[in-house]
Amino acid sequence: MLVRDWMTINVISLGVNSSVLDAAEILREKNIRQFPVIDSAGLLVGIVSDRDIRDAMPSKFIPGDPISEQGGGLYTLTAEDIMTMDPISVPSDAAMTEVAELQVKHKIGGLPVVDSGQLMGIITQQDVLRYLCTASGSLRGGAQFAVRMDGRANLLAELLCDLRELGVFFSSVFTAHDAVNSGFSNAYVSIEDMGDMSVDEVVDILQKKYLLLFYVAEGVTVDLM
Repeated sequence: MLVRDWMTINVISLGVNSSVLDAAEILREKNIRQFPVIDSAGLLVGIVSDRDIRDAMPSKFIPGDPISEQGGGLYTLTAEDIMTMDPISVPSDAAMTEVAELQVKHKIGGLPVVDSGQLMGIITQQDVLRYLCTASGSLRGGAQFAVRMDGRANLLAELLCDLRELGVFFSSVFTAHDAVNSGFSNAYVSIEDMGDMSVDEVVDILQKKYLLLFYVAEGVTVDLM
């Protein structure tokens, strides 16, 4: 899945000369965490985070208020003064997995989406979570099976074929390296329709051939190890 399918398109941006006070007001009203900053040609030149704006505000614990004097202090502070220049960005045809990796690696909540220098939108942590919920099938409900993959060739394909033969339809499959057992991976299969079988019946059949770690049904996790 690509960024263009999940990004926020109608993103609120700032010009380089936008007032920090105006940005703070938008931040308060819209609950926005970051603003891309663009120049007069619409090219991305920086990004301003909610933390940047909070850091620019005077502390309520310090006597005196720089805002009170019109024409000075915060009234002259612009987005260009507090922005992070040359922010990390992604093109609209980047994979969502790449976005997640960048957000984790750099600990950032949002990435501007840029094509040929032009700001196309922004992709946030919330967008990544929406993608994950959709890709994992969690929004559809149903059961989930966790199966240990021991390295045998075509084991996952066999598992999915066996489920289909049982009349069980799956909505998504995720695989991940086992965090404890090096060299192993786990498959997480979300089930859309159990057909004529119960969860317990499917578990009993699968356990004869596969190593099931746990299953989740109706929000309850049952450990099998």
